[in-house]
Amino acid sequence: MFDVSIVKERLQAFGYEAGEGDDFSLVFCVEKVRGSIKNKTHLSSVPADLEAVAVDMAAGEFLLAKKTFSPDSLEGLDLGMAVKQIQAGDTNTVFATGEGSLTAEQRLDAFISRLLSREGEILHYRRLKW
Repeated sequence: MFDVSIVKERLQAFGYEAGEGDDFSLVFCVEKVRGSIKNKTHLSSVPADLEAVAVDMAAGEFLLAKKTFSPDSLEGLDLGMAVKQIQAGDTNTVFATGEGSLTAEQRLDAFISRLLSREGEILHYRRLKW
């Protein structure tokens, strides 16, 4: 089952070092994503195959909250590399259409949007509710 420590590691991979002041927000984001997935799938727990999706969504929720309420704390993120291209297996997603065509804020917004928009993957696990 995914937890705060895995989300912290994911954020660290993006260049954000979570501090002690981030613990409450991270726990909240993890529980929010866990509840959201359980509500959408009508399951009592997050399926093991969706844990990577849940970690990305929790990281996206956290980064969105940080961008909204404490944007200066995100200065350590490497937006040049993390947002240009994401490759997962055979899937390759490129966010910038040209070198320098997006501002740092636009790249961050696109990156957060990508982390949060995993609805299709979640719906594959949906069960009927009686």
